[in-house]
Amino acid sequence: MVLIDYTVPHEVPRNISVPVSLHSHASSVLLFNGLNFSDWREQVQFHLGVLDLDISLQVEKPAAITDQSSTEEKSIYKLWERSNILSLMFMRMTVANNIKVTLPQTERAKEFMKFVEERSQTADKSLASTLMGTLTNMKFDGSRTMHEHILEMTNLAAKLRTLGMNVDEFFLVQFILNSLPLEQYGPFQMNYNTIKDKWNVNELTGMLVQEETRLKNQNTHSVHFLSHKEVGKSFKRKPGKNKKKVSRVR
Repeated sequence: MVLIDYTVPHEVPRNISVPVSLHSHASSVLLFNGLNFSDWREQVQFHLGVLDLDISLQVEKPAAITDQSSTEEKSIYKLWERSNILSLMFMRMTVANNIKVTLPQTERAKEFMKFVEERSQTADKSLASTLMGTLTNMKFDGSRTMHEHILEMTNLAAKLRTLGMNVDEFFLVQFILNSLPLEQYGPFQMNYNTIKDKWNVNELTGMLVQEETRLKNQNTHSVHFLSHKEVGKSFKRKPGKNKKKVSRVR
């Protein structure tokens, strides 16, 4: 069977009329990159609905037309055929080229949508593994504020949820605590482990921001104390220095 590449307008059968706005609608759709299937599918379905071309995604292919087919059956078949061809062309125009060439060939728009979804699920598993590794190994190094650090970890957990991997809030709290350097936050972690009522992420964030401020003030005070101490030493007289010599009177 020879399959038609529906990304090329002139290969559309002559009996199929192509809407003038088809390409403009396609250009406004989010390009599928392997990681955004839900958003891509939502936009594709919306624009095909606006163009009245979504019937092939909703129902299976009608029975082939025969001499005994009624006028209504012939009309429905032609409507579905037009929808299928143009929907397939539309979707292929909105998939990144590096992904499009890896998808199985098909002449059904609904099946093409299924192939794209399967490709997305494969990418999702790989991405979920990468995000989980990043979340569990993340460390707070002081290059950003504590609030920014926790926000990034919270965003990673949210991305994992969209990929079907739910990160319980209790585990997220543990991940955040494990990301803290023991040298500065060891006492904080020990104190948390002794309390009966555990905190949620928002409560932990508030407490850690306070602890971050306390540690900064403590370090600043230590620096000032050492500076004043050194200055004091420089003004302290050494024993016997600058004493005037008194000559004895004979």
